[in-house]
Amino acid sequence: MVSCQPNGKYEVFPPPVFDAAVLSRQSEIPVQFVWPEEDKPTPDTHEELHVPLIDLGGFNSDQPEVAAEVVRQVGVACAEHGFFQVVNHGVPYELVSEAQRCMESFFSMPLCEKERAKRKPGESCGYASSFTGRFSSKLPWKETLSFSFSPFSSIVLDYFIGALGEEFRQFGQVYQEYCEAMSGLSLKIMEMLGMSLGIGRAHFRDFFLSNESIMRLNYYPPCQKPELTLGTGPHCDPTSLTILHQDDVGGLQVFTDGRWRTIAPKTNAFVVNIGDTFMALSNARYKSCLHRAVVNRESARKSLAFFLCPKMNKLVKPPGILVDHDHPRAYPDFTWSALLEFTQKHYRADMNTLDAFSRWIQGTAA
Repeated sequence: MVSCQPNGKYEVFPPPVFDAAVLSRQSEIPVQFVWPEEDKPTPDTHEELHVPLIDLGGFNSDQPEVAAEVVRQVGVACAEHGFFQVVNHGVPYELVSEAQRCMESFFSMPLCEKERAKRKPGESCGYASSFTGRFSSKLPWKETLSFSFSPFSSIVLDYFIGALGEEFRQFGQVYQEYCEAMSGLSLKIMEMLGMSLGIGRAHFRDFFLSNESIMRLNYYPPCQKPELTLGTGPHCDPTSLTILHQDDVGGLQVFTDGRWRTIAPKTNAFVVNIGDTFMALSNARYKSCLHRAVVNRESARKSLAFFLCPKMNKLVKPPGILVDHDHPRAYPDFTWSALLEFTQKHYRADMNTLDAFSRWIQGTAA
């Protein structure tokens, strides 16, 4: 790996090995994990971003005025920055706790054990210790385990047994159940989004009923120089909808109104945000907002991220009611498989992913 130094000369560095058990105790961090000055965390980012706390019980109540207020709050948040939190969501606390416990157990294993599930080049699923195999600079201070989910299948359970062995069957059962709960919750949220956009409950729920989604376990180990690096760099999610469960450590930050602000963890709440694919489905009425994760010296941070995605070859196109003289088509038609391939093989997801992808897909179609 090659890095340009301040004196204009290039220096070659060997690819780093991100072994959290080792690096979390080191007083200095490898240069590949040092981010540019404009991206580094600053003290003023501890300001909290107050996002609406959406009560799904209210949305499902038999009081129309209560449901209408919930829908209004969601619409305002999605038009402004695309983030809100949900409570009374129906996902058992015990299931979330068990998913967090299994995540802690997995990332506590030796690196060689975790690498039994190592992600292959060009793929989006598997274990990744930072992005050391894909990039040579601005590496994130984290480990991840990603796997696919599709309703009406045992794909998650099969993945854990196939990648890690029969002894991980219980992990597979936990995450199979967790993903099924997240998929169901996603469909409820899609009903709210459809109503807030004026197209009714059914349109987006039916669109995502047979989804091909991604589940990701994120582990951000302590870092002795947290002011130099990031757990996840600034990006917009290329997927449709993200449902995130944070532990109590915190570290999620959103860029809105020209500055970074924190979304603090709330007990038994999920953070929800719009992704690029749904921004395209809404014809840019709703925002896929820039966000990142920071790290700290004292505590590891863990999060469970469910990324709702359409079926791979389903056409992503906004309903006609969202296209008019004041809102012409913002993006070309595309499939989720094409956008996923773009982010895995051609472009590192950032704040401009959807615009870059639109130019790319229009160029390939020319």
